[in-house]
Amino acid sequence: MGRSREVKILGIESSCDDTSAAVICDRVLLSNVIANQKVHEKYGGVIPELASRVHQQNIIPVVDTALKEANITKSDLDAIAFTKGPGLLGSLLVGVSFAKGLAASIGVPLIEVNHLQGHVLSHFLEEDGKTKIFPSLPFLCLLVSGGHTQIIVVKDYLDFEIIGETIDDAAGEAFDKCAKVMGLPYPGGPVIDALAKEGNPTAFSFAKPKVADFNYSFSGLKTSFLYFLQKKIAENPAFVEENKIDLCASIQQTIIDILMDKLIKAVAKTGIKDVAIAGGVSANSGLAGRLHQTSAQLGWNVFVPERKFTTDNAAMIAITAYFKYQKALFSSLDVTPFAS
Repeated sequence: MGRSREVKILGIESSCDDTSAAVICDRVLLSNVIANQKVHEKYGGVIPELASRVHQQNIIPVVDTALKEANITKSDLDAIAFTKGPGLLGSLLVGVSFAKGLAASIGVPLIEVNHLQGHVLSHFLEEDGKTKIFPSLPFLCLLVSGGHTQIIVVKDYLDFEIIGETIDDAAGEAFDKCAKVMGLPYPGGPVIDALAKEGNPTAFSFAKPKVADFNYSFSGLKTSFLYFLQKKIAENPAFVEENKIDLCASIQQTIIDILMDKLIKAVAKTGIKDVAIAGGVSANSGLAGRLHQTSAQLGWNVFVPERKFTTDNAAMIAITAYFKYQKALFSSLDVTPFAS
């Protein structure tokens, strides 16, 4: 197969606390290696200084493993892609610096990728032996993560229009903060999801903010949840422990209600019925279930990523870089990361 039809790209992702490297050949994923940082769990959140230090330790073995699993050498690569941002500046610097050095040493183009764009375009990854249906352009994507909540019209692979976003906190942050006030371990979102499966989602009701257009707000929900718990704990110190599964089910249902209400309105307004979710919170089983339920009622075509592509990973960086490579959208060696 000719080189013009077979492009091999190494993607590097280091925006937060996961060090990841992936190799794709055209749109087919050859490897996707992720090194997690368990050190942050005891602190209840990511410590930026610790994260950047661990990235420095992980990046060489992670990249080396990704190349070996893809059964290629660095001389086979056509481009090096990296996350430019948003993310933690110290963490991003590790990935950017490594990508620059590797690209310069083997003489291939450097491609910068927006982390959020990567989450959305992960829907276009292919894997050997797997049949996959892709969203048709244009499609709507609900991007939900720890740091971002957006409704995006994806007009083309590199042409996005944000039509709604959070005006304060993100949905993932609401999950984690509510988990924290209940004394649940970090990260709290997956813990709430697991416990919610056993609870009654209508046991408790919480405030749903009214925000204009397709925008979101989760700050008020977090505050109302905190005050609700403080009042109940004052009456009964064992309240959280005795009602944990119902609390998890109720707060999860409230967050999903808020997310889906705006998404339903966006579909109605745009007329676009191919609907995807992306980002860390797209791994939430309650959200995925509601999306499928809504699609059956309203005739949507829905796309939920595999769990391995919901969290931060370099495969999504590599696939985004593939589309940029086709348009020769390369970066210079003086490129710098951005935190937000």
